[in-house]
Amino acid sequence: MIIPPPPELVPAEKLGHVHFVGIGGAGLSGIARIMLARGMTVSGSDMKDSRTLTALRALGATVYVGHDPSHIEGADTLVVSTAIKEDNPEVVEARRRGLLLYSRAAALSAVMEGRRVAAVSGAHGKTTTSSMLAVALQHCGADPSFAIGGNFNDTGTNAHDGTGDIFVVEADESDRAFLQYSPEVAVITNVDPDHLDMYESRDHYHQAFDEFVDCIVPGGFLVACVDDPGARRVAEKARDRGVDVRTYGESADADVRIVDVEVRPLSSTFELVVDGRRVGSVDVHVAGRHHTWNAAAAYTAAVGLGFPSSDVREGLSSYTGTRRRFEYKGEVGGVRVYDDYGHHPTEMLVNLRAARGAVGDDGRVIVCFRPLRHTRTQYFYRELGEALGLADEVVVMDPTGDDPIPGVTGALIVPHIPLPPERVVYERSWSAVPERVAERVRPGDLVLTLGAPDVALIGPEVLELLAERFGIDNSAQSSGHG
Repeated sequence: MIIPPPPELVPAEKLGHVHFVGIGGAGLSGIARIMLARGMTVSGSDMKDSRTLTALRALGATVYVGHDPSHIEGADTLVVSTAIKEDNPEVVEARRRGLLLYSRAAALSAVMEGRRVAAVSGAHGKTTTSSMLAVALQHCGADPSFAIGGNFNDTGTNAHDGTGDIFVVEADESDRAFLQYSPEVAVITNVDPDHLDMYESRDHYHQAFDEFVDCIVPGGFLVACVDDPGARRVAEKARDRGVDVRTYGESADADVRIVDVEVRPLSSTFELVVDGRRVGSVDVHVAGRHHTWNAAAAYTAAVGLGFPSSDVREGLSSYTGTRRRFEYKGEVGGVRVYDDYGHHPTEMLVNLRAARGAVGDDGRVIVCFRPLRHTRTQYFYRELGEALGLADEVVVMDPTGDDPIPGVTGALIVPHIPLPPERVVYERSWSAVPERVAERVRPGDLVLTLGAPDVALIGPEVLELLAERFGIDNSAQSSGHG
């Protein structure tokens, strides 16, 4: 459901009792947390109970399972998830009563009012880069507010109402939400067409990032990755228009250049060169070379905001990751299980390369992939299949996350996976998937559950099945971070 921006943005504290329709989602739950921290009255509803709802209740929110008109009793404002339909009974009742309706983007803008906003955008890497930036600023003593699309491994939260004047936000382009923000710092990690159900064409998708640059407030600046062709194009156009642009990457012309990269199975180290001078090294304690770019983006933004280079680099080296970003789930019998949100072909490629690096020469990579959205599957089924070719064995599930489309299933992807047929299986039955994965695994392998949020539930079941097979007490196995 798309809700247009309000004619005049009302600061959060003037919104009264705020009711969230779809409060369990990553975006809305974070805003709710911030409003609760500010002493506001918050309620909400979602279709199923979850740990997120339990946490929000503990913070003081009134949260319902299911949607009903009675749930909005006493509310002044509704914040509505884009996943909610126009005929949702709470939305229908709110319109009848003439209540104020806010989108996620408008609600975020309301809580960011009066803060210096650092908005991190891009097709991939938004959550990790914004998380790294928040951690680096915390290490510098800034106590920023933040709202990101994933929970920190250390704290288990995706949002915080800080005492400082900086607000770090993951600026989502999927529904053009990022065009409602007014950042002092705008970060573009990459421009790789996605969400083509929301954009008329790939050109329109690229154009949205040019418009995002126009949202930067006077005196602000753009941070962009020159190694990505799309982000480079946006940066060059912005410079031509007089925007203060600061680039990063491995390219020789990057303002903040990444050099001497050393990639280890679950971490990386690199040096930063600024204006031809080496400023020091950064240790990134998450798997995959792509995180060196994310860390360089966070460094460039933080230093641009006025924080010391050495403190920022120390802060980045203390980052331990966010949930569902190559998240370690456990190990049984020499088989490690990880989970990642990667659902776009480009994200899948970088995650599978990270998995390949983590498994070494002797093990194999076994992937269980659950496509996120039928529309994305319809547009990118060939590319999704090609990306999965980096695995050794693949189990493909059906898409989820939006309305079904006739003929769009996981079976559409399978013929495009460049592996022998016996190493690829399409499984429609959720209950059969853990066994399908477990039966393909042998000691030394790495299992990666990939894609839609609910596929994260498969990993623990696979660990249980492997424990039974190997005769191991799974409760004694490691379930921390690898």
